[in-house]
Amino acid sequence: MNFLLLSVQLFSNGMMESEQRHVTLRINASEEAALMELLNFMYSNTLTIATAPALLDVLMAADKFQVASCMRYCSRLLRNLPMTPESALLYLDLPSSVLMADAVQPLTDAAKQFLADRYKDISKYQEEIMNLPLAGIEAILSSDDLQVASEDAVYDFALKWTRSHYQKLEERREILGTHLGQYIRFPYMTPRKLKKVLTCNDFDHEFATKAVLEALFFKTEPPHRQRLHSLEDLTSTNHRYVERAYKYRPIKVVEFELPHQQCVVYLDLKREECANLFPSGRVYSQAFHLGGQGFFLSAHCNMDQQSSFHCFGLFLGMQEKGSVTFSVDYEFAARSKPTEEFISKYKGNYTFTGGKAVGYRNLFSIPWTSFMADDSLYFINGILHLRAELTIRC
Repeated sequence: MNFLLLSVQLFSNGMMESEQRHVTLRINASEEAALMELLNFMYSNTLTIATAPALLDVLMAADKFQVASCMRYCSRLLRNLPMTPESALLYLDLPSSVLMADAVQPLTDAAKQFLADRYKDISKYQEEIMNLPLAGIEAILSSDDLQVASEDAVYDFALKWTRSHYQKLEERREILGTHLGQYIRFPYMTPRKLKKVLTCNDFDHEFATKAVLEALFFKTEPPHRQRLHSLEDLTSTNHRYVERAYKYRPIKVVEFELPHQQCVVYLDLKREECANLFPSGRVYSQAFHLGGQGFFLSAHCNMDQQSSFHCFGLFLGMQEKGSVTFSVDYEFAARSKPTEEFISKYKGNYTFTGGKAVGYRNLFSIPWTSFMADDSLYFINGILHLRAELTIRC
């Protein structure tokens, strides 16, 4: 039996032993059952075992003796078993020779997807996720469906996990530079957090500089170029330019210090995102800063002032922080057909205190149905382009 089993590899390799009538194969006692199952499969194309540990043993033996058909068979049976966090991590911890085999790829893909689906809400399972090994963290952070407030939260978590598991600076730089850093989508991080990346000692300086420069160049691209980058990036492994479904929508911010403290904020919303707001939903932007205070935009589907129909509203809010009070001039604008230029829709002045918000319940002065219609003036290639200008006048 050992001769027949070994000959599968030897014949394929053209080795001298393949011409011998008898070959002695020495194996550990623990390998015997798996080898017998493998031999049985070679004759019958079936296995007599069905548990995950036994199937993994046969899978390892099939890899050792290059029986790809048995590797595919084991992989399929393992995928059909109920997946658990423990089994998923076990599959991702197989030897590299097994993980790289095409026959095992569907199994490892299923394991990664299971972990990504189970732990997509990082804040909900943070304590459990913090105890996962590197392979599990990579599976989670690579997901487009990760439920996080912003990419800043992904960066913070990756840093926290790495510092918890690797005490030496050299190890942390290696893990962040060659593993977890590849899954952080720096182009969607806020400028404030990108500044911190450049001064973070846990990242190799060259890696950090390259990541931040790429992010800043991406932010300066017009929306159609950004979408092109995202589409091209779908074929890569890390999806760096693919936007996740963040709780707080990414924005572009241009800041001025003179002649007045001013910032111009750009917020783009997809048609589907707007449609999902009906009948009473709202979506928030990432925070931005002016005069040392944090602000945010929020888009709403709400009733108009007379409560007669639904409409699209846009509001400006100040984050809760201390008792600072100051006056801000603000103006809301949106790109509109046919010129596709920004057209002012609402302007005013408001004295802000922490936690307060101001805005307009019906930004476009039309019902929701007209705003969302196929011939709407405000969706350009499926995107609603909004702009808010804030100015502090001394």
